[in-house]
Amino acid sequence: MRQLITHFTDDDLYKFTMCCAVIENYPRTMVKYRFTDRSDTVYPPHFAEAVRDQIAMLENVVITDCEVDFMRRRCPYIPEWFYGFLKGFRYDRRLADVSQDDEGHLHITFEGLWANTILLEVKVLAIVSELFYIMTGQTGAFDYDAYYIKSYDKAARLLDAGCVFSDMGTRRRASFRAQDTAIRAIRDCAVARRAPGSFTGTSNVYFAMKYDLTPVGTMAHEFVCAIAGMYGPLMANHIAMGKWSHTYRGALGTYLYDTYGWRIFSLNFSEDYANMFKGLRVDSGDNFRQLDLIVEKYRSLKINPATKQVVFSNALDVDRAIAIREYAVGRCIPSFGIGTHFTNDFDGVKPMNIVIKLTDVKITESWPFYCPTCKLSEDHGKYSGDPATVKRFMEILNINREIQH
Repeated sequence: MRQLITHFTDDDLYKFTMCCAVIENYPRTMVKYRFTDRSDTVYPPHFAEAVRDQIAMLENVVITDCEVDFMRRRCPYIPEWFYGFLKGFRYDRRLADVSQDDEGHLHITFEGLWANTILLEVKVLAIVSELFYIMTGQTGAFDYDAYYIKSYDKAARLLDAGCVFSDMGTRRRASFRAQDTAIRAIRDCAVARRAPGSFTGTSNVYFAMKYDLTPVGTMAHEFVCAIAGMYGPLMANHIAMGKWSHTYRGALGTYLYDTYGWRIFSLNFSEDYANMFKGLRVDSGDNFRQLDLIVEKYRSLKINPATKQVVFSNALDVDRAIAIREYAVGRCIPSFGIGTHFTNDFDGVKPMNIVIKLTDVKITESWPFYCPTCKLSEDHGKYSGDPATVKRFMEILNINREIQH
């Protein structure tokens, strides 16, 4: 099998920015991650072996001087010391355990120093997704010429509707080439078309470099989940916002708030942080209801919500983005991060529904035990963690919902 990931920066920006914040704030923290296939997919024989081989191949992927120079120019908020870390970073197959049970279900876990394991997630998800289509013989349905046209047409509709949007589709892309094709088509459309909307870039740092785009992204739920595991979920958002602002001094100011739902976040979202962060990202729940809550919160703090950015990224497609924009204009500064709809939308091909989530954490390697953690977003289907931990966190947060398994 050919090597699927050959560029170090073929990864989402938020993994690098979080890695930097982890080293600065939690350099000795140990973590565990676990893969979940929400569709309970049965994988073909020897799939786990192929994934292990691909992870082993990552050991020869190192950051190049060109990649470092690009990130220095386009990501000025990243401190210089971090590039020294990236130059010395090497993937280690020993941090990942991959197996397949008798029914064909896939099991993947990572364990190790947080700074060393954090850069595995996106690459391994992209590997699993692309490998699945290769090993099930579905790549013959990938008509890339037609996909370019399809992607161009999506971009035209978004631009003409006035949407400000970016690509966030690395993790569950159909293939490296699919993401490349989509970004090229969207870029070409944005250059050729005079329209009220704009294409702001891509979360994938390599493709941003290839097409001279802006890498976009900030953080993910795992940053808050790990802090909640160490210190509890009640003040996890408040601690996370403090650590993030300590590292980036006001840059990268779009906060992902829904790790434990809106209610506890709103209690943590004090006036100083509401003023400091330029906006919030909606990644679960009803997009319209979540925007109403955001607007109400800013107004309660005497902040004009129309001055704040709200990034929508919850399972978007073109129609949903346009509808949300029509509702949001004048109430906030709306923008959209669109993932699988851009990078895995071939006719007759079902996108995968796979995630890798941080599940356990300990503050330092000297602790004799891990503390479990979980995620409780606004969608039950996006809950992660073992049932006992989910139940305990729900009780701590006074969330009166039935646990859905």
